[in-house]
Amino acid sequence: MTGKADFTEQEWDLVRSAPVSVAMIVISAEHGGMMRETFAMAKAYSEARAQHGKSQLLDELVTSKPERDHTRAHSFDELKRHGLDTVRQAIALLEAKAQPNEVEEYKGFILALVDRVAKRHEEHGTALSPNEQAAIDEITGALGTTPA
Repeated sequence: MTGKADFTEQEWDLVRSAPVSVAMIVISAEHGGMMRETFAMAKAYSEARAQHGKSQLLDELVTSKPERDHTRAHSFDELKRHGLDTVRQAIALLEAKAQPNEVEEYKGFILALVDRVAKRHEEHGTALSPNEQAAIDEITGALGTTPA
């Protein structure tokens, strides 16, 4: 099993910040609902903590408060570029250090997180706006996962 101790502090920061970075892409894809969507992110972490014991990696990831990368983006495109790069780096790192099933669980956590965030606030009368769906599709691609 892979856990925090298997990473340097900088590597662990990358693993911890990637989910929040891509969730921020989805939150920023549309205007409105930011508070609800942020609370949805916190609830996703809380619920993942309740599933304690399935994965040491995820257990250690969700036991701490979601850590936001404090890099300031000057535009949505810059935020998106940085977030997608962060998640790609985190996946590459995990593929080098973690078991394949742990990498898949991490990807699954991220996809569940961004889906929950996107669906927390209706945009234009729909649970998932085209901009949010486009953001999720890009995140899915960065994870190296095919859309469901």
